[in-house]
Amino acid sequence: MQTTVNQKNVAERRQALENRFPIWPRDTIASHFEKACSQYKTKPFLYISDVEVTYQNLWEKAVKYAKAFLKLGVRRRDHIAVLMDNHEDYPSLLIASSMIGAVFIPLNAMLAKNELSYLLQQSDSRFLIVQETIKNKKHGMAISELLNTPEFMENSPLEQVISIPNEDANPVDDRFQTWHDFVKGAHSIQDYKLKEKRNLARYPDEVAIIMYTSGSTGNPKGVMLTDDMLLRCAYSTCISRAIEEGRVTFAPLPFYHCFAIIEAILAMSFVGGSMISALGASPLASLQLMEKYKANDYLCVPSTLVPLLNHPRVSEYDLSNLFAMWCGAAAAPIPVWEKAVEVLGLSEVITGYGQTEVSSSGVTTEIGDPVERISSRVGRPKLGGVSGMPEFNGSTVEYKTIDRDTGEDLPEGSIGELAVRGVTVTHGYYNKPEETAKVIDKDGWLRTGDVGRMDENGYIQLLGRSKELYKVSGELVSPREVEIVISQHPSVNQVNVIGVPDKVTTEAGAAFVEVKSGEKLTRKDIVEWCSSRLARFKIPRHVWFVEPADWPMTSTGKVQKFRLQEIAEERLKTRKRSWYSKGELRK
Repeated sequence: MQTTVNQKNVAERRQALENRFPIWPRDTIASHFEKACSQYKTKPFLYISDVEVTYQNLWEKAVKYAKAFLKLGVRRRDHIAVLMDNHEDYPSLLIASSMIGAVFIPLNAMLAKNELSYLLQQSDSRFLIVQETIKNKKHGMAISELLNTPEFMENSPLEQVISIPNEDANPVDDRFQTWHDFVKGAHSIQDYKLKEKRNLARYPDEVAIIMYTSGSTGNPKGVMLTDDMLLRCAYSTCISRAIEEGRVTFAPLPFYHCFAIIEAILAMSFVGGSMISALGASPLASLQLMEKYKANDYLCVPSTLVPLLNHPRVSEYDLSNLFAMWCGAAAAPIPVWEKAVEVLGLSEVITGYGQTEVSSSGVTTEIGDPVERISSRVGRPKLGGVSGMPEFNGSTVEYKTIDRDTGEDLPEGSIGELAVRGVTVTHGYYNKPEETAKVIDKDGWLRTGDVGRMDENGYIQLLGRSKELYKVSGELVSPREVEIVISQHPSVNQVNVIGVPDKVTTEAGAAFVEVKSGEKLTRKDIVEWCSSRLARFKIPRHVWFVEPADWPMTSTGKVQKFRLQEIAEERLKTRKRSWYSKGELRK
């Protein structure tokens, strides 16, 4: 199935963007937004919680918060950690940090106290902005407890905490500065003083953000990203997706993640576009928001897309302005893409691939690609336009495959670990020289930890994480290959495959399968389906069925395979070979 795309219109949209940016400006985030906010003053930048923030509002708040930071004593290159839910002030705080040359550190709002303790210490954060309560997380209380812990205080340079209270929050710790007092401090800083600090912070190759990886296989690592890396990645997304001036993008994504920061907040700023933020919105609320604000574009992950497509009232909403979608973070089978095109009336659908170390996305599929390609490939290096480099064929990055054991380059078309280098690729992890040296070589090639191959068209086929590959009787198995086959079964909604220990074959495959509503499947059905489509050693020995709500998920919509690993090994220990028991995956 291939969507009908007006390629002439796509070319015109790209040309309009190139006309606005004939040369790469090499701005800081602050200077970039100063230009955008001057050009698009009255246009809406952000819709959130029934509030509309215009570009002018965005800039005025950023100036105010930059002055407040100066009053607080923030110096150039100081680290400011931000522990907030999606909030109308979040982008302005990011811009304010850039204005004075500080380093912005977005923290995952779902972290527990011990995780926050590690990050605040490891990041050398001198300042912390914290929302007292986020969902069931009492972050203000957690930070208070950390300040009472001698070990934390000995190892953390944290000097000041700014508290954003909730209506129903407990009294704010006396050691915290209130948000009101923080903002009030801006009044005592004159314009010339801020201008002086801005003149010292105009270098786009210095670190602007330290963004922490998920840390599912150990302590999180702080990825150091410069202004130039972040802005080049966002601009190359605009060129690749041919984002037109004034696009309205529905992005129910967390602001602390690179998907939202790069592909929504920064990308929209290049075109005077708007983003609709509604983190955790239900399918019904999402449909209402897309209709209300006339969304043109939808940034999503499969775990949020599928429930929306299956909502019984989806056809009641006017989504006639919607034509584009980027579904990323995890693979989706062909039927999901086909249904999205049909139900939402889409003409431009893509997926992509990247990681925090690449600023966000390094590759995307192209406008007009058939869904068969989109479901099996993650794309090829994005168009770069003026942000690209000749040595990378006009893109900002280049990829290759290497032997995961020796690190040697592999011939084209070979399966191996993907490596990437380019002008949007991090130079390293903060205060982790050994970890940096393990993954980035002297020529700037970064080992992604992902296994894949590049086809004859330069498209990358992802086959899983290097550590997720497993061996059955000496034969290497890619979980992704098995997942693709099982996902093609007409009764399967979603599947994840892992390797588990096995006494006879060293390792064996274990498949967790979510069945479509109203359908029934057995282990035998899955095995028979695979038998004519996969070599015998690739067929999962263990098959367990799960309910949609019971996948262990990250905050960005990815299934946590390490959790599946733990669940599978526990089942095998207790010799549970029976059908799924409700609630078992919620441990």
